[in-house]
Amino acid sequence: MQQSSLCFGQSLENIQLEDAELELFPQLLTSEQAHDLLQQLHKTVAWHTETIRIAGVERLVPRLTAWYGDKGANYSYSGVVHHPVAWSERLLALKKQIEVACHTQFNSALFNLYRDGKDSVAWHSDDEPELGARPIIASLSLGAPRSFQLKHKKHKHLRHKLTLSSGSLLVMRGDTQQCWLHQVPKEPAITEPRINITFRNIITNHNQ
Repeated sequence: MQQSSLCFGQSLENIQLEDAELELFPQLLTSEQAHDLLQQLHKTVAWHTETIRIAGVERLVPRLTAWYGDKGANYSYSGVVHHPVAWSERLLALKKQIEVACHTQFNSALFNLYRDGKDSVAWHSDDEPELGARPIIASLSLGAPRSFQLKHKKHKHLRHKLTLSSGSLLVMRGDTQQCWLHQVPKEPAITEPRINITFRNIITNHNQ
């Protein structure tokens, strides 16, 4: 179930799920703004390929990533500590825009480049200790629309999916990360790239 309203002139949808707080801005950025930002970030972000060990075998992560943030906003996932690249002026301006929409502050962001529909991210939660017990995660999508799927950790019948279009912002709050998993599945028919930026607040005393 979704309930719609306006926030700072932007359409806002509250997605009603058990044990979750989800807000969707279907078009935080215009199509032109999203396209221009996609092109700029595709060229300028310090993208790199990660590896992950599965059953003792090193495998390439099926997307490119980058970690940006304030000094000291280190983030550990998949057994690797990621040290942030410094914000550019353009990224700081974008972060401020996201903070205004979310009524919160962020000190870091994970960038994912899905080169086409063969790239994906498997089921997971953003529940690492340095994010805190009830983190706010703001996810900005640019480029090709992709499916975003959720499933409850305990109540297996509870599932939800939506399509994240270019310029949209999905905000996950409250117990969402503790109670739900999410993924971006492979969609081989998609040939265009997508960039996803998830803004976060790292509790830096976890990195001392």
